[in-house]
Amino acid sequence: MVIRQNVAEAIEEWRVYDPWNPSWEATAVYRARVRGCLLGGAVGDALGYPVEFASLAVIRSAHGDRGVTGLVPDVDGAVGRISDDTQMTLFTVEGLRQAHERARLKGIDGAWPQLVREAYGRWLDTQRQPGPDPRVTSGLAALPWLYARRAPGNACLSGLAQVHHPDPATPLGRPGPVNPDSKGCGTVMRSAPFGLARVPAGAAFDMAARCARMTHGHPTGGYAAGALAAIVAHLVADESLEGAVLRTLRLLSRHPGHEETSTALNRALDLAAEGAPTAEKVESLGQGWVAEEALAMGVYCALATHSVSEALLLAVNHSGDSDSTGSICGNLLGAHYGDHGLPHDWLAATEGRADITVLADDFATESVRK
Repeated sequence: MVIRQNVAEAIEEWRVYDPWNPSWEATAVYRARVRGCLLGGAVGDALGYPVEFASLAVIRSAHGDRGVTGLVPDVDGAVGRISDDTQMTLFTVEGLRQAHERARLKGIDGAWPQLVREAYGRWLDTQRQPGPDPRVTSGLAALPWLYARRAPGNACLSGLAQVHHPDPATPLGRPGPVNPDSKGCGTVMRSAPFGLARVPAGAAFDMAARCARMTHGHPTGGYAAGALAAIVAHLVADESLEGAVLRTLRLLSRHPGHEETSTALNRALDLAAEGAPTAEKVESLGQGWVAEEALAMGVYCALATHSVSEALLLAVNHSGDSDSTGSICGNLLGAHYGDHGLPHDWLAATEGRADITVLADDFATESVRK
């Protein structure tokens, strides 16, 4: 009942922003889900970043038997900082927004691989430079707070040092030319925005899986990225979380070599049905350093809990890649419930919240234009 009320509040909030759209109610809910997905991912990222490399035993020793119960300071004493997970997610959004605008204004369709790759190139610049080029006055590259190196993945850095635009005709089941043996979670943690792009879930899957190959060539890395995008697309279409995962499993089954990703998702579904969630159950799915594990852990935490805050805390209290699993869980819950369903205190303290909100709103506005 609370969630339904929050969505109703979101509708009223957005009514003034989109009066030209005859289906303003549906547009309002969509906007709330876009905001929720991006902000929820950032909150989960900020919760997990300070404990990313800590074991569960160390987390509990430092923060009590329940582990992290809210935002905690990182090694520099800062609270609410986001990591490369959110950074790359935002640049994914920027590339997709530009691709939609180009298709709408210039009739140039299919430019998303190039524009997403260029956006990732701008992210790479933020990892190499101390701050924005004074000549850059707009876009994410103009925001000083994004010029922070927060433990970016080696495959992301080395992959983007090359220039690879994925060929839509290349079968996804074959290794890609860039880091062909890598299936790190750097593919999946940045891929939720493909599911927000108002395209069918199958198209979102394909786009995310192909863009994953810009940095990680192992097919599983692409399939896990595609699966997250497809789940988000189903959530945006008002499917239940369990239903979204089941539909995505059917989509995965059409692709050769899907077994690692499908097995991980099935384990998450089965585990969520086994009673009360625990950190030990989360860890039975892995540590989240590779794509299919991070996806399964985020899905399990979202499915097995009764509140957004409980799910996000479960997603970061484990021995492994806590910011990635927290980010993925937040993407899912935000896409499901909208931004009004997110814990307000955590959201208010999350780095870049205002800029992320503006980006989400711009992306949603562009995506509903024809």
